[in-house]
Amino acid sequence: MGVTLGSGWITRLPISYALIYLVVGIALSPYGLNLVRVRPDAEFLERLTEIVVLVSLFSCGLKMNRPLNLWAWRSTIRLIGLLMPLTIFAVAAIGHYFLKFDWGEAILLGAILAPTDPVLASEVQLFDTEDRDELRFGLTSEGGLNDALAFPFVYFGIHWLENDQWQTWFPKWVGVDLIWAIAAGLVMGIVVPQAIVWVDRRLQRIRPVDTLMEEFIALSIVLITYAVTELVYGYGFMAVFVAGIVTQRSYHNPDKQLAQLEFTERIEKLLEVATILLLGSLLRVEPIARFGVEGLFIAGILLFVIRPVSTMLCTWGENTHIVRRLLFGWFGVRGVGSLYYLFYAFGNGLGDETGEAIAWITFITIVVSVVLHGVTSTPIMNWYEKHLETRRQKLANSDYIRP
Repeated sequence: MGVTLGSGWITRLPISYALIYLVVGIALSPYGLNLVRVRPDAEFLERLTEIVVLVSLFSCGLKMNRPLNLWAWRSTIRLIGLLMPLTIFAVAAIGHYFLKFDWGEAILLGAILAPTDPVLASEVQLFDTEDRDELRFGLTSEGGLNDALAFPFVYFGIHWLENDQWQTWFPKWVGVDLIWAIAAGLVMGIVVPQAIVWVDRRLQRIRPVDTLMEEFIALSIVLITYAVTELVYGYGFMAVFVAGIVTQRSYHNPDKQLAQLEFTERIEKLLEVATILLLGSLLRVEPIARFGVEGLFIAGILLFVIRPVSTMLCTWGENTHIVRRLLFGWFGVRGVGSLYYLFYAFGNGLGDETGEAIAWITFITIVVSVVLHGVTSTPIMNWYEKHLETRRQKLANSDYIRP
């Protein structure tokens, strides 16, 4: 209630909603009011974060307003195809050589921390279906895709944990976890929502559904697409993101598209509150002190060195203004997506002392990201909007003078 009633002031302040939820979560923990005492297991947290990411991915897909060609998605292709692998291998190298992790554990850490978060990013970089800005589009689409495409590297790390003789399982990883799972996710993300929309439109002609229930079709598309894709061993995250794009283009009624987007965003916001509050309540002083140096080291080098430098390298030669490239490098928000992959890894072989270290490094990195990006996003984006307006005015004046 407080966040909602104060949202008019909060949006003007250099803080994000996620930062408020995190602080309140800490206040509700045993270090504050001691109202939240639960310590949920990894499986519960995996399911919770899974649902949050699914809804957010579909919402990201609904916002994608570009034609489906390589030129229109050039920023996304560079951020996914070049930046994400560079980030994974850079973090893995640091984890192996500086933190003394085995290569499997180091690669797993890199894969957990590589995805930018579509849940928190949607709050930092507001983007809607009418927005044509390349920065916001690139960051939103990156958050939607890299949460899906980090999965092959997570599996790579898990396979290495199970068997460090990588030659024995590498061909299967390439065939199943890389090629088949991505292809199946792409195909199911197209076929399933088209089938559901076709049924919906046919039934609407016979008898319209209850208007109060109508927007639940969006949630149905998310869950059915994810379930069917997982049944054929595809990447459900990718399928749901693609399903959002397909759904947005399948309904020709703009009111329907807007209603579905608003519906999914409301669910996303509710789930974000629960997840970040819970994260704040789970933080403990002893393990943070124990792994704080490693966590701050990884968080600092990831956010201040790896992401900015890799972004500048990946966008080299592209017709993108230097300001945009710098902001691409700064807004690499880490959050719920990394939490999901962490808890998924715990359910698939990660554990012991190294598992605890990876967990707290991940928690610390997310907290640092929430604080830094939450504090800087409003002033930076306000400055960016003024910068764009100044450039538009200069271009308009030069066009006026040229004749």
